[in-house]
Amino acid sequence: MAEIKAAQVKELRDSTGVGMMDAKKALVEADGDMEKAVDFLREKGVATAAKKADRISAEGLSHIYVEGNTAAVVEVNSETDYVAKNEQFQTLVKDIAQAIAKEKPASLEEAQEVKLEDGNTIAEAITAAITTIGENITLRRFELVEKEDNETFGAYEHMGGSISVLTLIDGADEEVAKNVAMHIAALNPQYLNREEVPQEVRDHELNVLSEQARNEGKPENIVEKMVEGRLNKWLGEITLIDQPYVKDGDKTVQEYLNDNGATIRSFTRLEVGEGIEKREEDFAEEVRSQMNQ
Repeated sequence: MAEIKAAQVKELRDSTGVGMMDAKKALVEADGDMEKAVDFLREKGVATAAKKADRISAEGLSHIYVEGNTAAVVEVNSETDYVAKNEQFQTLVKDIAQAIAKEKPASLEEAQEVKLEDGNTIAEAITAAITTIGENITLRRFELVEKEDNETFGAYEHMGGSISVLTLIDGADEEVAKNVAMHIAALNPQYLNREEVPQEVRDHELNVLSEQARNEGKPENIVEKMVEGRLNKWLGEITLIDQPYVKDGDKTVQEYLNDNGATIRSFTRLEVGEGIEKREEDFAEEVRSQMNQ
């Protein structure tokens, strides 16, 4: 077997755009022959996938999978919302969520090496999907949530997975837990309760509200009371238990929970593409680009 040198790995990486480990594996398989290594990568679809890796992926699906007392909430991104309707992509997302719930990886890097039921790793399955579907696909993030036997998961997926919410509730059944999850999907609270709001976030909002009041020309002696009232209103808008319950605006979420003898421990909300700056597409230019490839 030929000795594989670092310079060869770098050359293959530069020419194909694949990762270091993929380049080294291809050279080993090709016994150091550069052309055969390129062919190996093309046959496996790795080189094609790597070329798509710099494309912006802000669409896709999220999904929740529960395995006993463990739940996984995942987000897998694609370039267009059309792919989210693709059966192969939908199956991939579900398979990834199931594997993560079972294997409980500690990071995205570890998750890439988790094996699916067919024996392929998540990274390998994504590469194969990129080759078949023709778009960049990425496992963007996931959350693992553990519960006790006396606690209940509430799972809700909005519009098939554009938003996924998982609640962890003590003292109530799945219906109550899911109702709260639906509320969270709709109103997007930032924190569970006021105690969770970081002091620096409070201070920033306090400064903004104080300047607003002064710019309205209010006397300094009433600015403090105005700001206190507005800060309290703002806290009620961003904290889950203080929000008006979406199915009954006459009570808060906390009151709804109290009515059902329940306490919420945590919630996880993943919205597909949240925080990703989407690229403005020029359709004509995209067609020209594809024709020139």
